[in-house]
Amino acid sequence: MAIRYQLIRRPPAAVWKVLEEPSRYADWVVGTHETAPREGNWPELGSSLAYNVKLGPCRVDGYTVVRRYEPPRCLELEARAPFGNARIAIDVRDWGGDSLVIVDEHPLSGLGGKLHNVVLDAVIQLRHRDMLGRLAKVVERQSPRPPGAEEADHE
Repeated sequence: MAIRYQLIRRPPAAVWKVLEEPSRYADWVVGTHETAPREGNWPELGSSLAYNVKLGPCRVDGYTVVRRYEPPRCLELEARAPFGNARIAIDVRDWGGDSLVIVDEHPLSGLGGKLHNVVLDAVIQLRHRDMLGRLAKVVERQSPRPPGAEEADHE
């Protein structure tokens, strides 16, 4: 299983503000070049975003559908691409005023589902490490800490 977590030094509301903004996905989802609303009102249940991934001169188009939306705790997505589908669960937990963000991804069908093994999980882990680091930067830039909050972190 490809489960990864990241402590983001902002409250869950700040993380959700980024998760609920469809135009921000390309800022933190590794590999995503562009995103655009596809159907529904993101991130309501059943809504979707179109995205594309650029691999050198090649471009792959896909879309992501919201399968579970329970703010401020859980967002589950199904990423659909020509090579298969994957489930991505994002769990946001309050962690002493900060956020513990846990991502769990696994392939559901297609090539990824057929080839799913520990090597693929390791690759997904590397992608998630980068993705969660980017998410933390986006959240922390968008939602600066109030003056004096930094000192409280070191008590």
